[in-house]
Amino acid sequence: MAVKIVRQPKKIALIGAPSSAAAFSLGSEKAPAALRAAGLVERLQSAGYEVMDHGDCAPRLFADDEEHRRARNLAEIVAGLNDLKLRAELAVKSGALVLVLGGDCAQVIGLLSAARRYHHHLSLLWFDRDADLNTPASTPSGRIDGMVVAHILGRGAPELVRFWGETPLVREPDITLFGLQRLDPPEQEYLAKSPMRHDYAGDIQFKGGARAAQEALSHMHAEAHDFVLHLDTDVIAQEDFPAVNVPGSGGLRFEDVRAALLEFARHKNLLGLDVAQYNPEKDPGGSAAKKLVDLLAEVLAARLQAFETPPPDPAPSTTGPTEVSSSGSTGSAA
Repeated sequence: MAVKIVRQPKKIALIGAPSSAAAFSLGSEKAPAALRAAGLVERLQSAGYEVMDHGDCAPRLFADDEEHRRARNLAEIVAGLNDLKLRAELAVKSGALVLVLGGDCAQVIGLLSAARRYHHHLSLLWFDRDADLNTPASTPSGRIDGMVVAHILGRGAPELVRFWGETPLVREPDITLFGLQRLDPPEQEYLAKSPMRHDYAGDIQFKGGARAAQEALSHMHAEAHDFVLHLDTDVIAQEDFPAVNVPGSGGLRFEDVRAALLEFARHKNLLGLDVAQYNPEKDPGGSAAKKLVDLLAEVLAARLQAFETPPPDPAPSTTGPTEVSSSGSTGSAA
């Protein structure tokens, strides 16, 4: 039976997904606790939100897993996703905006699966400098973090491909890759033939984050389709945000990331977002946690303000008066 979901613009459903099982190192499993300790809940409440806290899933930890070098830690990853999916289904059903504080990028599969239970046509905005289109056949590392989008598309390890009952979890034309910079040769080859829109970091910086985000939303028909936003914090330039699992040269300036997120967060059809790859072990003073909390609080406050601001009055008609016929239809006066 279909469930009618009533959106609750003033509510945020918060879930912690403390996992590094799909990642390249330990540490990101500590992200939800670190962001809570940095005052995220209080900042969201101060912005005017009612925060519905669904708690944290059980931690899932990084391991080398040399027995499964092509797809490491699958059992731990799937167990974590089952835990997250149950919590996220309740959160999506509530009508609140779902905010998942993740560790590794694979956690978005749990959020998407929960959203798909209630929303048949769903888009994904992948805000990340990596395409994550490798598969167990092409991976250089065996880490699922480098394969998440491929599994969402139905390509890869059966345990994840079948996590949602039908494939793909999100259709290829409904995925937008935003902020790309690092691509392995198999990923480049795949993208050359793919209908997925992909926006490179250099092009975003040239246009500016706000304009590039507006164009991405238009291309993905966000006015007509609900979407989930995945934010991998390593999309931010290392000099602006070094506390990530896989740092590197390049990336987007913090200001461009902020400007893009403001556009994405204000959109009425944003169902939920997950935040991944912040690593507290690389942030001993907590400055990166504070910066990330400030960013999330700002963009989500802007979302609430956008919902509370009434739309402008329509421009007065210049076509002359109208009259209503006896049948109730409206037509132009002669």
